[in-house]
Amino acid sequence: QVLFFGFGWLFFMRKLFKDYEVRQYVVQVIFSVTFAFSCTMFELIIFEILGVLNSSSRYFHWKLNLCVILLILVFMVPFYIGYFVVSNIRLLHRQKLLFACVLWLTFMYFFWKLGDPFPILSPKHGILSIEQLISRVGVIGVTLMALLSGFGAVNCPYTYMSYFLRNVTDADILALERRLLQTMDMIVSKKKRIAVAHRTMFQRGEVHNKPTGFWGMIKSVTTSVPGSENLSLIQQEVDALEELSRQLFLETADLHATKERIEYSKTFQGKYFNFLGYFFSIYCVWKIFMATINIVFDRVGKTDPVTRGIEITVNYLGIQFDVKFWSQHISFILVGIIIVTSIRGLLITLTKFFYAISSSKSSNVIVLLLAQIMGMYFVSSVLLIRMSMPLEYRTIITEVLGELQFNFYHRWFDVIFLVSALSSILFLYLAHKQAPEKHMAL
Repeated sequence: QVLFFGFGWLFFMRKLFKDYEVRQYVVQVIFSVTFAFSCTMFELIIFEILGVLNSSSRYFHWKLNLCVILLILVFMVPFYIGYFVVSNIRLLHRQKLLFACVLWLTFMYFFWKLGDPFPILSPKHGILSIEQLISRVGVIGVTLMALLSGFGAVNCPYTYMSYFLRNVTDADILALERRLLQTMDMIVSKKKRIAVAHRTMFQRGEVHNKPTGFWGMIKSVTTSVPGSENLSLIQQEVDALEELSRQLFLETADLHATKERIEYSKTFQGKYFNFLGYFFSIYCVWKIFMATINIVFDRVGKTDPVTRGIEITVNYLGIQFDVKFWSQHISFILVGIIIVTSIRGLLITLTKFFYAISSSKSSNVIVLLLAQIMGMYFVSSVLLIRMSMPLEYRTIITEVLGELQFNFYHRWFDVIFLVSALSSILFLYLAHKQAPEKHMAL
């Protein structure tokens, strides 16, 4: 946990907040602690498969870990999000603690009402029991996981496969760059005319005699002096040309990036990723098909995929094979891959998201939101990874998580995954179709 905390601290300092001088240590501590306990859950999953530590010790650490991370996700992070939001509003500075409590109570109300439309309520347990809290955290986290998985399953082959690359030549790039330079020359020329007109008006004394006030400003914009430039019309032309130049610049950058991807696809590494793109395309189609089957027939697997796959292969080939022994080792490798890719993928996504929308005032709130998303995502990963483990390794996890409706979370994941994947296919299809049309229009 100390090592995980240190890694979270370094990631916060070197990646998220490297461009900001003002740092709130409470935000840094919360983010690092959330990351540490999230990774500890994955470590405990590995311990379950390998049999590290005594079973009672693993059970104790599971309980402690879940209690701490639920305390952070449900009580601490939402309160501090409300506190920093209120702190950015000057009118509420004097009563910011009171308003932060009001925002936290509002969050708790909607968080609790989240359980009404879903079959996750358990009247046997108390209001603040692990089962009641983790069931609601699981709904949010599984929804987030399914959305990211659906988009990733479609976007990954679209990104890696050379089939989807546009045919870009050096002549296309030169033509667009020439068009961009011509547009910039026109902007400079028109701005020069505006500057000359202003200088002429100033020399004539027209600037000093301008009427003041709102109506005077309207009159100066809508009227023009005989023999002088129509400045308002020229300014409108400049605004239109500047917008066109922005579009041309973005299109030029896109063409350069596409040209680099074409060159990269010809290398050995590019061909390797192109092969991976085809593999993920097949996987995406298979995953969508299986999600549809699971939804239509209300089906949830009782056996982990590794054991089931080995059993089918052994029965088909008719060979002697220790299914239990090898399923343990293959499950360990599979679960390890899932854990590493989940942590890496989420951290990359969070970093891009933070850079896209953060500012010096909103950065603390955004980091706390990222910590909230990260914690819910990892808690939900435990709920879903449980199905990828052989039955004998699920015992302690099932006891700790309590009487949750595990089948519901897997069905809910399939529904959201299917919606996300189909929506991503439609979106990327329209974007790929409109890209050549946009290039022709420019």
